[in-house]
Amino acid sequence: MADTTKLRYAKTHEWLNLDGTQGRVGISDYAQNEISDVVFVELPRVGRELKKGDSAMVVESVKAAFDIYAPVSGKVTRVNESLKDHPELINSSPFGDGWLFEIQLSQPVEANELMDQAQYDSSKGNH
Repeated sequence: MADTTKLRYAKTHEWLNLDGTQGRVGISDYAQNEISDVVFVELPRVGRELKKGDSAMVVESVKAAFDIYAPVSGKVTRVNESLKDHPELINSSPFGDGWLFEIQLSQPVEANELMDQAQYDSSKGNH
């Protein structure tokens, strides 16, 4: 499970766990609650180049389909294959087994533009 104190957050509720220039992406607990019961995921293709803010993938719940955005620019290096058979992991473990994809950052400085936990927590009241 990711150490949530080290995560960086996008305004669109994605988190980034950075290790050098490689990052793991997921959605926050707040976001998975808003989405409700996830029933299907459309994962990005490994090798896909994403720009910060691009729609990276789709998560479908019993409510609707939701775009998940790239918190940083880079190339998708790995996806969480277990979500194909167990999309509910996004709800039960958003910071652990419910991670979405990994990305090799092409612009590492973009990670500095993301919010820390305190900034993210205070921003949620504004949505």
